[in-house]
Amino acid sequence: MRVLMISKACVVGMYQRKIEELACFPDMDLSLAVPPAWRERGRILPLEKMYTSGYQLYVLPIVFNGHFHVHFYRGLDALVRRLRPHIVHIDEEPYNLATFQAMYIAQKHNAKALFFAWQNLLRRYPFPFSLIERYNLTHAACAIAGNQEAQEVLRAKGYRRPIYVLPQFGVDPNLYRKIEVSSRQESAFVIGYAGRLVEEKGVHILLEAVAGLSGNWRLRIIGDGPYLPTLKATAQKLGIEKRVTFEPSVPSREMPHHLNHLDVLVLPSLTRRHWKEQFGRVLIEAMACEVPVIGSSSGEIPHLIAEAGLVFPEGQADALRQALYRLMGDPELRAELGQRGRARVLAHYTQQRIAAETYAIYQQLLEAS
Repeated sequence: MRVLMISKACVVGMYQRKIEELACFPDMDLSLAVPPAWRERGRILPLEKMYTSGYQLYVLPIVFNGHFHVHFYRGLDALVRRLRPHIVHIDEEPYNLATFQAMYIAQKHNAKALFFAWQNLLRRYPFPFSLIERYNLTHAACAIAGNQEAQEVLRAKGYRRPIYVLPQFGVDPNLYRKIEVSSRQESAFVIGYAGRLVEEKGVHILLEAVAGLSGNWRLRIIGDGPYLPTLKATAQKLGIEKRVTFEPSVPSREMPHHLNHLDVLVLPSLTRRHWKEQFGRVLIEAMACEVPVIGSSSGEIPHLIAEAGLVFPEGQADALRQALYRLMGDPELRAELGQRGRARVLAHYTQQRIAAETYAIYQQLLEAS
């Protein structure tokens, strides 16, 4: 089975772990095409070669780097012609130009092709993206949806071939695990948030919730983004600035250390007209570390957490505060939810598990042909 995966996301070294796991399966001849770097939100993410065993890594020049919808690759046609893959796995939304490019080339060289979709809002796109999406939905042999609602969106748009609900990446449970933190001496109940600091992530709701929280607590906000000045001003206005620390984003390899210093992790995302939570990766990272989680009801969060954490109605600071009180006063519940979270990650969200399900999709695709 010859497979070519095209993924700009795999410039991130941690994500390459899934590719290594996928390459371990029998009869798998796997190649990965990535750009030399990807520009995202003003940052340049250079290619990190961390997990590169068992498969061939090809670095292709990328045109319109940093533009999600209109970027494409130079040399992709020649690479497909040389590799002659049975399957081309396109790690892009169906309305992106890169997906159209790879889909067209796959058709040209008689390869089956599939795409990946996070989009969980039913949106109609202007020309030429509407035409690009229609072409990809017509020619894709199957699709992978990163969440339940993305599958529903694809069906609403008329896609009738197989759709598999599967996250793009999981976590490495050997890295994300419970660590005894001997350096922690404080007695405060430590609440944490980690992620982008934008309005739709709902961190201001978290600030409102903790502002009415009695007892000995502290809030750590880890991340960067344009909403940072507003959040700092909000903390000061609420009179809690001495209990809240704002910390810059940390590399993924350092995140387990930070998560293990928390008593609970909160993801208070808010649904907006053009966005709602598509997954919430930090939740599975915390769950793998046996840190109990609280999430809002936005998008995929309730499906991801299931019975392994607490869910509150999005935007309701009072409900979030009650969930925090519940965990503050019940260490046994915190331990139980931590164990449930770890078990749920091991069952559904490890890189190895996601690689196994991806391999099964490839097998079904070839058997169907």
